[in-house]
Amino acid sequence: MEAENTPTEILPAHECWKLLRDAPFGRLALCVQGIPGIFPVNFVVEHGTIVFRTSEGTKSRFSEKAPVAFETDGFVDGGARVWSVIVHGQATTINQTSEILDTVHLPLHPWEMGRKDRFMRLVPETISGRSFAPLYASANHQEARARDE
Repeated sequence: MEAENTPTEILPAHECWKLLRDAPFGRLALCVQGIPGIFPVNFVVEHGTIVFRTSEGTKSRFSEKAPVAFETDGFVDGGARVWSVIVHGQATTINQTSEILDTVHLPLHPWEMGRKDRFMRLVPETISGRSFAPLYASANHQEARARDE
């Protein structure tokens, strides 16, 4: 049986933003004392930026005005395709009163107990995404096609 050709599709920026808006959570990647760290966060896309909540701690201390990466992924077409979006940029604490007042009303709620009163904004420098058919989806598709023949 011949393998089906399922190339990786490079996603345009507008499609990456659409996928980000619908994603339930992502991962913030940053360097903690010289060691890469990855932290799950919930987030909201606002005005072409990514806003997340955190507490005073590792994420806020080591992401403040430092290069960070943000990644989220998911499935489309009933699992027939996998997508991944990566954003590179810098994160900063939201300090200005007007911005804080706007941000407090965003649908961004902590996942765990404790104070999560620091709102941070990741300003993208680059955004990239890709989509592809996972091997199991290709195999299922080939099995279904073989049954139909």
